[in-house]
Parts: sequence; C-alpha cells; structure tokens
Amino acid sequence: MEPGRIGVIFDCDGTLLDSMDVWREVEDELARRAGAQLTDADKDELTTLNIPEAGAFFHDRFGLGAAADDVVRMMDELMLDYYRNRAHERPGALVFVRALVERGVRVSVASSSPQKYLQAGLERAGFAPYVGLVVSVDDVSSSKREPKVYDHTRRLMGTPLETTWGFEDSAYALRTLRGAGYRTVGIYDRDDAGTHEELRANADAVIDSFEELDAETFISWNEVR
Repeated sequence: MEPGRIGVIFDCDGTLLDSMDVWREVEDELARRAGAQLTDADKDELTTLNIPEAGAFFHDRFGLGAAADDVVRMMDELMLDYYRNRAHERPGALVFVRALVERGVRVSVASSSPQKYLQAGLERAGFAPYVGLVVSVDDVSSSKREPKVYDHTRRLMGTPLETTWGFEDSAYALRTLRGAGYRTVGIYDRDDAGTHEELRANADAVIDSFEELDAETFISWNEVR
C-alpha cells in the first residue's frame, strides 16, 4: 500500500492533546457559577456536545447566563487561555504524527472544538508544521454524532474510505466512524470518554498511548484487510 493512499483523521482533545481535564475544569467552573452539581449523567451528555450545545445545556438546565450565548462567552474566555498558554501533547503523539507525515501518510484533525482553539492548541503543542488540514464540526454545521465532519475531512485529504482511519478517545465518535465505514483506533484517555471495553467494541485497535504504536507498524496494518 502506498502511504499516500493512507489517511488518518485525528481527534484533538484527549487524543493529540492531553486536554480533557481542562474541559472538565471548565464544566465544573460553569456548574459552580450556576450553583449546580453535575451528575455523572450530565458529564456523559456533555462529552457528546459541541460548544454551542454545551452553552445551551448550562443555560437551559441550570439557568446560567441571560442566554446560551453568555455561557459560550464564558467558556471561550476560559478555554482560550488554556489552548494559548498550557496546551501540551499526549506522550508520543507528536513523534507519531511527524513520522506518518515523513512517510507520506496524509494526516488531518477533525474536532468538536472551535477552530481558534484548535489552531492555538496545535501550534502551542508543536503539531502545526505537520497538520495543515484542521476541520471543526462548526465548519460543517454538524457534530460527531454523525459522520459529516469525517467525510468532509476525508474528501479534502483525497484518501479512499477503505484506507482512511479515525483516531479517537471517545467511544461515541468511534461508533460514528465505524458505522460510516472507517477503520478506527481507540486511544484510551478516561472512562467518561470511553472505557477500554467500549473502545474495543468500536475500534480495530486500542492503545493506551502513542508510545505503544510506531508509524511502520501502523502503515503495515493497511496491507491486510
């Protein structure tokens, strides 16, 4: 298999960036401002929501802000500070991405985060020279509960469906990818994104760290279907 026919669509938060804790920090801060306590069910639901949906969640359920847009502005202020100043890679992620690019594999990012967070975080963590194609669900007016963002990203990469992979830490996103015919790698981050069992149910392979996987091994997976 020529590496140029292989495509990889990486999730960003919790996959390339070790950033899921900051999302929980923001959710907890918004709950504190609303005088509310998030249940486990609330946290599970928030995992699947994009930024505008999360703003509506806190406004509609807890009465935070005069409107959902007020909550979005609160989130924006908190998150931009993180992505600009504190974002960092998951161990081994940058080495893996760079090795794929050097071997001709086409790489991209598809994320539920807004473009300004993605651009700032990927730049801060060192990915910008290697990942030129970055797509947010906002760009396609969708969410990862449906495959539109992945299909759009794959078309821009120009890779066949059968040799395009999605790397995700979220079980629900892996289900979307697999249902749309993509090959999948689950990378464990935390149970509320997806337990090992949930990831294995929806992935061709599951890893705990990019340090467990090298580019040559990954490329070899495309020789056998």
